[in-house]
Amino acid sequence: MSWRKLADWVVTIGLAVGFVLVFEAEIAKPYRIPSSSMEPTLHCARPGPWCLGGSNDRVLVNRLAYDFGSPQRGQIVVFTTPPAAARCAPGDGGSTFVKRLIGLPGDTVTERDGFVSVDGKPLHEGYVDPALRDHGSGTWHVPAGGYFFMGDDRIHSCDSRVWGTVPRHDLIGPVLLTYWPPDRISLH
Repeated sequence: MSWRKLADWVVTIGLAVGFVLVFEAEIAKPYRIPSSSMEPTLHCARPGPWCLGGSNDRVLVNRLAYDFGSPQRGQIVVFTTPPAAARCAPGDGGSTFVKRLIGLPGDTVTERDGFVSVDGKPLHEGYVDPALRDHGSGTWHVPAGGYFFMGDDRIHSCDSRVWGTVPRHDLIGPVLLTYWPPDRISLH
């Protein structure tokens, strides 16, 4: 192989690697689902507690979405947790979680016997398995600039009901798609 061909290959591979790194850092980033808090929408791997999958789902997150638009109720979002999330487990404060966005700034979120309403209007939550509804009750006011999150597996989710709201600057982005395992590929 000539030096010219070798240099061409090195430059091509270098550009491809650079593109992938910039794409991941700035545009879309992959994440793995490590817990059951989003079951059955997103799977974690058995034998983990309450996990339904044979392997952890892998999702791709749009890191630019909130630079150009506002978070929307019902989106599945990846975010950095507030320090109070350490109430869930040691090390959870400041870690990365994935949950469903339920409450927007200024909303009042109410849970009664496992059913959620926002500002007095019941949410249609077809993504929540009836067997996974938490039959607790509570009311939370979402402050300006804050977002309220809940897992789809309400019984096994440590979420905003426990540690409060997440400020906008800690939202990484909405989940675009599940890309692994192949039989779970889906858009969100």
